[in-house]
Amino acid sequence: MRLMLAVFEVYLAPGADESELLSAETLRSTQAQIMTLEDARKVGFAGLPEPPPGKDVRLIAVQRRDAPWIHRALETSEIVGGFRVHEVD
Repeated sequence: MRLMLAVFEVYLAPGADESELLSAETLRSTQAQIMTLEDARKVGFAGLPEPPPGKDVRLIAVQRRDAPWIHRALETSEIVGGFRVHEVD
């Protein structure tokens, strides 16, 4: 069985506190993993580009079935400056 993931590339607003990105309930319910680009490379995510200068990026990996929940949370977050979603097989 293949693990189907959605990886959110999240650009934090200037001065944002990463701990406010997802609630404890969302993290617990979805088992989402929040990583820096460096952390992601260490666990095997390859081909990740460097963020634009001055941008603070986090990656959120989650099972594809939980992606809509994360998407809604990011859309309504005041600390998210923007995000993109990538599907990974």
